[in-house]
Amino acid sequence: MLELEQELFSRADLVFTGGRALYEAKCDRHRNIHCFPSSIDVAHFSQARAVIGNNDKETTAPHLGFFGVIDERLDLDLIRQVAELRPGWQFMMVGPVVKIDPATLPQAPNLHWLGAREYADLPECIADWDIGIMPFAKNASTEFISPTKTPEFLAAGVPVISTGIKDVIRPYGDLGLVEIADSAGEFISKAEFLLARPRKEWLARVDDFLASMSWDMTWQAMATLMQQLTKPAAKPMRFSLSRKVQAFDWLITGAGFAGSVLAERLASQRGDRVLLIDKRPHVGGNAYDLYNSAGILIHKYGPHIFHTNSDQILNYLSAFTKWRPYEHRVLAEVDKMLLPIPINLDTINKLYGLSLSSEELDQWFRNRAERVDDIRTSEDVVVGRVGRELYEKFFRGYTRKQWGVDPSELDKSVTARVPTRTDQDDRYFGDKHQCMPAAGYTRMFERMLDHPKIKIMLQTDFDEIASQIEYRRLIYTGPVDEFFGFRYGKLPYRSLRFQHVTLDKEWHQSVAVVNYPMEHEYTRVTEYKHLTGQQSSRTSLTYEFPSAVGDPYYPVPNPENAELYKKYDSLARATHDVLFVGRLATYKYYNMDQVVGQALATFRRIEAEIPRPRPPRQNETQPVLISHAG
Repeated sequence: MLELEQELFSRADLVFTGGRALYEAKCDRHRNIHCFPSSIDVAHFSQARAVIGNNDKETTAPHLGFFGVIDERLDLDLIRQVAELRPGWQFMMVGPVVKIDPATLPQAPNLHWLGAREYADLPECIADWDIGIMPFAKNASTEFISPTKTPEFLAAGVPVISTGIKDVIRPYGDLGLVEIADSAGEFISKAEFLLARPRKEWLARVDDFLASMSWDMTWQAMATLMQQLTKPAAKPMRFSLSRKVQAFDWLITGAGFAGSVLAERLASQRGDRVLLIDKRPHVGGNAYDLYNSAGILIHKYGPHIFHTNSDQILNYLSAFTKWRPYEHRVLAEVDKMLLPIPINLDTINKLYGLSLSSEELDQWFRNRAERVDDIRTSEDVVVGRVGRELYEKFFRGYTRKQWGVDPSELDKSVTARVPTRTDQDDRYFGDKHQCMPAAGYTRMFERMLDHPKIKIMLQTDFDEIASQIEYRRLIYTGPVDEFFGFRYGKLPYRSLRFQHVTLDKEWHQSVAVVNYPMEHEYTRVTEYKHLTGQQSSRTSLTYEFPSAVGDPYYPVPNPENAELYKKYDSLARATHDVLFVGRLATYKYYNMDQVVGQALATFRRIEAEIPRPRPPRQNETQPVLISHAG
C-alpha cells in the first residue's frame, strides 16, 4: 500500500485528505496537499430538532444511540460495559454488521442492534435519542478516521460522547462541542453531565461552528484548488546550481521579518547577492496572511497587529506598504461578562458593579495588592499590582493554558508586558504608531523581496543545501539549539494550533480578539474583518489552542531555560561568519517591530564591519541557476 501511495503522490498534481490526522501524517509527502474533513448537510439532519419530543418512547429512560457501519472499528467490550453499568438506559445501535461475526456482538435487554436504516430516515431516528455515542476502538483501523457522524449528530441537536479519536478531539473536543471518554466509567460520567446540562448555549456554539461546514462550501474550496491547476500558477521557484561556484555573498535562513529585512537591505544598499531560504512554502514567516475560500484575508498563524514607537521602523516598512489605521482592542470573558483587557476603569466597574473614579480605582488597587518584596515571577507581578482575586480571574488560567505551567514558574517578563490602567483607555497597545498593512503582510513581504539580487528557495531546509551552495557568510534566523545539533539539549518552546472557521453571518464579536482566561481549551478567538476593514456578508475566525508540540512560537522564560540558552549563545558568539538574528536564533520574544529594529541594527553592524564585495571582472565565472517548480 505504501508503494502504491507513493506512486499516486508522484503522479498527482493535487492531493486531498479526508481528515486532519491523515493530513498531518502525509503533508510532507506532496507539495500541494490540502485537508478537507467531513462536511455536513445541516438542513437534512437539523430536521431531527423539529421532531424531538414528538416521538413517544416506551420508557422515560435515556436513549443513547449510534449509527454507522458496525465493524472492527467499534469497541464492543466498551459498549458491553457501559450497558451493564446502566441497565435502565437504552442503547440503540443502528447500522449493518460487516467484517465481524454478528455472534460476537454483546447482548443485553437494554442493548438493541437495529440493523441498517435509509439515509432519509436518520433524522427521525436520531430525534428519539438523548445522546449520540461514538464508541470507537483505538487501534490502527481508527488512527486516521474522521467520522462524518460527528457533525451529523451535532446538526441534529444531539449531544455527543466519543472515544479519543484524533479528528474528534480536534476540533470538536477542544471546542467543547463533543465530550471525550475512553472508559466505561468516563462514558457514564460524561453522559450524566450531558443529560443534566442546558442545551441552549451549547447549541448556539454548535450552529456557529457548523455554519462553515456545508458540503457546498467544501466542494467550492476544492473546485477552486483544481481550477488553479489549469492557470499559469505562481509556484514557488527553487534554484539549484549547475556547478559548485561561489554563487552568493549571503545565505539567509528564514523568510520572516528578520531574514527578509536583511535580504532587502543587503541587496538594495550594498548590491550583495542574497539567497533566502525557508522551510515553509511561503515568505512572511508567522506574519503570512492569505485570502481564504470565502475571500476573507486571514492570518494563517494567528493575529499579527503592527504597533511601534519608532518612526524609523515605520518609515522603513512604509516603502513596501500603505497602512490602514487600526487600534487594537481586546475583551476577556470573565464571570460570563466581556470586559476590557488590559484591566482598566471600565473593567473593574463592570465586573463589580461599581462607579469608581480613576483616583478611587488607584486606591482600590493599592488596597488589594499583596506585598511582594522580591518580584521574580509572573504571579508576583500581578498580585503585587492588583491583588490575588483579579490575578485568578484574568491571568492565572490564561497563563496556565498559554504556557503549560503556573505563572509562579514563569519569569516576571511574561505578565509585566500587560499594563494596568486607572482610566478608560481600552486600547491593547499604547504605541505611537498603530496600523495594519493595507494590502496585507504577504504583499508587503513580496514587495520587500522583489529585487534582482535576491533569490528565494521555499520548502527548503538549511541542512539540505548547505553543502551544495557556496556563500561567503550566513545569517541564521532559525532555532539556535538546532543549528548546534542540540548539543546541550533542546530549548523549550510553546507552540500553537489554529482552528480556522468561516461563518455565514456578518459579525461574530464586537472586537477583533476575545480572550478566554477561565473556560474553554482555547485562549482566544480572532475575527479578522476588524483588523483588515474588509466588508463581507460572511466572517472568518481563528480559535487558538496552545500546545507543547509543533512549530516553536514562544521561548519559555524561566531561569533554567535562560541558563541553557547562555550555553548556546556562547557557541553562537564563537562561530565566525554566522550572524544569529530573530526570535528563534536569540531565544527571546520580540514584537514584529522589535525584530525589524534588530535586523536594521544588524545591517548597520554589517556595513561598519564587513567590506562590500567587489564587482565581478569581465569573463569571470558567474553562478548559473536552473529553476524548477518547487
